Amino acid sequence: MTDRSIYQEPLVSRYTSQAMQHLFSEQFKFTTWRRCWVALAEAQHELGLKLVTREMVNELKRHIDEIDYGLAAAKEKEIRHDVMAHVFAYGQKCPGAEPIIHLGATSQFVVCNTDLIVQKEALKLVKKALVNVIYNLSEFCGSYAGLPTLGFTHYQPAQPTTVGKRNTLYIQDLIMDLEYIENLEKQVKARGAKGTVGTQATFLELFEGDHDKVRKLDRLVSAKLGFESIFEVTGQTYPRKLDMKTAETLSGIGASAHKFAVDMRLLSNLKVQEEPFAQKQVGSSAMAYKRNPMRSERLTGLARKLLGLPANFSATSANQWFERTLDDSAIRRMDMAQAFLLTDAILMLYVNITSDIIVYPKQIDKYLREELPFMSTEKILMACVERGKSRQEMHEVIRDHSIAAGLAVKQKGSRNDLLERLASDSRVPFEINELNGLIENYTQFTGRAEQQTHEYLNETVSPVLEKHRDLIGNIESSLKV
Repeated sequence: MTDRSIYQEPLVSRYTSQAMQHLFSEQFKFTTWRRCWVALAEAQHELGLKLVTREMVNELKRHIDEIDYGLAAAKEKEIRHDVMAHVFAYGQKCPGAEPIIHLGATSQFVVCNTDLIVQKEALKLVKKALVNVIYNLSEFCGSYAGLPTLGFTHYQPAQPTTVGKRNTLYIQDLIMDLEYIENLEKQVKARGAKGTVGTQATFLELFEGDHDKVRKLDRLVSAKLGFESIFEVTGQTYPRKLDMKTAETLSGIGASAHKFAVDMRLLSNLKVQEEPFAQKQVGSSAMAYKRNPMRSERLTGLARKLLGLPANFSATSANQWFERTLDDSAIRRMDMAQAFLLTDAILMLYVNITSDIIVYPKQIDKYLREELPFMSTEKILMACVERGKSRQEMHEVIRDHSIAAGLAVKQKGSRNDLLERLASDSRVPFEINELNGLIENYTQFTGRAEQQTHEYLNETVSPVLEKHRDLIGNIESSLKV
């Protein structure tokens, strides 16, 4: 039961998936430490180190999950060293193997390799969520590929686009993020068995100067821990440059999601598009009519936090003196977990929102028709020239009436009557019905937006989804409140 008298981390209590929480849990960390000790002992035995027997290795394997946390905590309080406290607790469960636990290793053997295992598994969860957002948006884009909507530049009305085309921009950002994640996965390598400052001196001593066996130990331990490659050289820790790149990559996902969420909030204000809104959901405690975009707002806030983390990782990487300094420890305990948990929370929300985006075509049509007279002025200008009028004269006429109509809208709250103004001007060779006819089919103003959408989905997005089809579906919802 939750102890409500102490602070609870909201990322855990409110926002993130159990799968991501588990990876950063004490249970996963300390059982993985033990997996590291088992891999080391087993590799030492297989390479002929007589100090380590098969019976010792089997004993260690049998007790990986039997952690006496109370005993470990009491020992840590006494000796003020978490790794050695857990070596002690493990040894109490495995008395036969106790003499060889952690043999030749430094603390960072278990700490770094475990951190890398956690990150490797966490990236799999991130990638799965990313693929599912891409899938949801691709379905949405396909459904609304041809629905014209008002475009915006500088959040001012611009030429029309389509709802589907606009959302391909979000997919494009996410596919870039996915490519960065897949590149990052290749960079997550094992620290392996490197010794205290990365020289493998203790292992060289154990194997009586046999350099070949020490190299084999490094590779064998790493393979047993599930790594395909290792950092060939390290100091005491794996390079914190990797952490910096990890934070930058995760932050990029935050930036992509932030743009989507802010756009959704702006569209919600216009009542043209909304995030899902539950039947019993309350938008405001006082204003009963409110439909606040709370999920998008939450996503924006979480992304803002994530966007601020890379600076910490950069500073840590830059301040690793020589083979290692300990000022990376405390901040990494917080920031590495937060970076992945924030990304998880953001993507869970992104999946949820994109699973059921609401579109209001009538409201979209209303905004389009209000702005179309201005957008059609170039077409009207060309049509006037085709009827024998001077382009320069017609440009001045249309400009004067456009300015007047715009001022009437802003100053008097009038509707946009530009076409009526032009029709009543004897210099313009068109009646009002003819001018209305010029803009009746406003899909002509969207250019190739619909075609671009289908082309992008078919040629770029579909191959990505096909490659990752096994990741689509079965996403845990983070919407706990």
